[in-house]
Amino acid sequence: MHYEAKTPDEYIQAVPEERREVMQNLRKVIKDNLPKGFKEGISYKMIGYVVPQEIYPNGYHCDPKLPLPFINIASQKNFIAIYHSGIYASQELMNWFVGEYPKYVSTKLDMGKSCIRFKKIDQIPLELIGKLASKMTVQQWIDLYESNLKPD
Repeated sequence: MHYEAKTPDEYIQAVPEERREVMQNLRKVIKDNLPKGFKEGISYKMIGYVVPQEIYPNGYHCDPKLPLPFINIASQKNFIAIYHSGIYASQELMNWFVGEYPKYVSTKLDMGKSCIRFKKIDQIPLELIGKLASKMTVQQWIDLYESNLKPD
């Protein structure tokens, strides 16, 4: 499910009505907890939180014209998704999240390498997502990202 929104507000208005409040709450908890320096916008047709190019001019290695992505949130066909690049790049952060998740939600964690999927939108652990969003500064993300890049 991709929306042609140009802003996060447009994106939220385009999602099905029963998901709008959940998406607004998810957006708010991320914005309220992200360390200073990340920028919100539309990234890969989702609401995205990126390292702006004025901070990291190299951009994303897959397309250097794009800012370095960090977190994306999306309303997909059958679930709401959080894509967190830090979880993908840091085993320590992944282990922390997987260990904390059962303290907040009784259902099994549905997760890929960087994608956390929520099929039951009333069971999104906003407090935990806020803690996850706060765990990595812009500089820590840049350092981790660069350490994971394979040399040419």
